[in-house]
Amino acid sequence: MKVAVLSPIAWRTPPRHYGPWEQVASNVAEGLEKAGIEVTLFATGDSITRGKLESVIERGYEEDKATDAKVAECVHISHLMEMADDFDIIHNHFDFLPLTYSRLIRTPMVTTIHGFSSEKILPVYEKYNDTSSYVSISNSDRNPRLKYLATVYNGLRASDFGFGNDPEGYLCYLGRIHPDKGTAESIEIAQKAKRPLLIAGIIQDQQYFNEKVLPFLDEDIRFLGHVGPEKRNELLKNASAMLHPISFEEPFGLSVAEAMMCGTPVIAFNKGSMPELVVSGKTGYLVNTVDEAAKAIQKLGSLSRSACRHWAISQFSQERMVQEYLKVYQSIIKPTYRR
Repeated sequence: MKVAVLSPIAWRTPPRHYGPWEQVASNVAEGLEKAGIEVTLFATGDSITRGKLESVIERGYEEDKATDAKVAECVHISHLMEMADDFDIIHNHFDFLPLTYSRLIRTPMVTTIHGFSSEKILPVYEKYNDTSSYVSISNSDRNPRLKYLATVYNGLRASDFGFGNDPEGYLCYLGRIHPDKGTAESIEIAQKAKRPLLIAGIIQDQQYFNEKVLPFLDEDIRFLGHVGPEKRNELLKNASAMLHPISFEEPFGLSVAEAMMCGTPVIAFNKGSMPELVVSGKTGYLVNTVDEAAKAIQKLGSLSRSACRHWAISQFSQERMVQEYLKVYQSIIKPTYRR
């Protein structure tokens, strides 16, 4: 089986620090290669893969501001589509734009829907409902107007996440600095619980950071900026808990799975996919308010960090994700696919 994995090109695949869609595309591609599947990754030229790499730009347009994002995306997508006959299946991680080619090529396309940036993009998905194969990354993120072939949870490489059974007492926040993700609420929770808080992530909303985060930074509330894989691992595995007080219906929440993979429980607001990721009372706590979150911190001692890691590996491992995608591929590829 020959598989083309189409990754976004905002960031490198896998990303240096931020880039959840690129990270999942990488985990899929590398997991397929490990399973003996022939993979071509369509990504930026500086991307890293054990498979074959195809690229039209050297660096992601978020890392090279001289690149016009729309132009790069058009050339990137068309580059794969012009090679479509070389593959048995195309796995699209690039949102809705590649769907516009799907009826012009013979190769079947699987599209992982990583969330909806706006209701306005739904007409594109609806147009190709009957001729495309959609995969959701959580049951909560399914839109009733669309037809889905499967739900496949995002998968992580367990070896990338060290287990920490001796936390250092601080709380952590890992994610975009943005109102949706609850950075300010995390600060409030930590203050109420009288615990130190380490904040890591890219600043996506500068005004929000300046008004809701910066004034509260001190010896106990520290901002680390964006962190790469090594620092992320240390941050997560040594934390008593990760705070995730989101204010939107999050489709998945990769950092939640990452924390639990390290054995670190997660205290999350009960929205979106969180009930599918966090087993309240076992791998963390699902709460509805800042006060409830602060009270939950007092109960962390009753949780098993080993149970957190076991749950994460059982549900969100790269191996499980790859096997689920192989089932999806095999359900839509003709039995006489090329080998």
